[in-house]
Amino acid sequence: MKTLRVALVGDYSPDITAHQAIPVALQLAAEDSGHDIQSHWLTTDEIDHPALFNDFHGIWCVPGSPYRSEAGALLAIRTAREQHIPFLGSCGGFQHALLEYARHVLGWAEATHAEIDPDSPHAVISRLSCSLIDVKAGIMLSENSQLARLYGRTRIEEGFRCNYGPSPRLTAHLQQGPLRAVGHDDAGEVRAIELQGHPYFIASLFQPERSALQGILPPPVAGLVHAMQQR
Repeated sequence: MKTLRVALVGDYSPDITAHQAIPVALQLAAEDSGHDIQSHWLTTDEIDHPALFNDFHGIWCVPGSPYRSEAGALLAIRTAREQHIPFLGSCGGFQHALLEYARHVLGWAEATHAEIDPDSPHAVISRLSCSLIDVKAGIMLSENSQLARLYGRTRIEEGFRCNYGPSPRLTAHLQQGPLRAVGHDDAGEVRAIELQGHPYFIASLFQPERSALQGILPPPVAGLVHAMQQR
């Protein structure tokens, strides 16, 4: 079987639970798919050109924001989106996928992330009204979404560790274009997105990789590996 290579975009820290879980999740996916999977961490401040991703079959923008380089994270996401490279974003990766979309698809060049610029009037990623630090919560998935197919159901429960999410201004645009909201919490807040017309572009505010620490293959990771295999 061909070796599959995935770029892990983020600034690695052994103290971050999600970073501990990601290699375990990929190992479970390798065993499930029968493929050897090689992961390579790319710190955000070393990402300066799309060609960095030429030898990768997939890109995973991982938790751990604020990143050392917002520009590096956004370049990785834009490359995945424009070059149809299978992409998964979790937590900070979800937030930055939305920020990249706002700037480069919606044309909101002034769009910001409140964690980086808390006083900006143009924040499309804003502080959550209720913190989601080390909690599990229910999410309803759209019936016809890739995520629902991957999980095999429309109601899931996943773990979070975040304080920021999409602003109302941005969420209003997530049913009008190719980037669609496909997961909502019980209050109706957007918790997962998919890009229509892309082979695999999924991002979630929750951290599905955490389930790997209990020996469970996270469905979004299995989906990423399958898309990498097809690519």
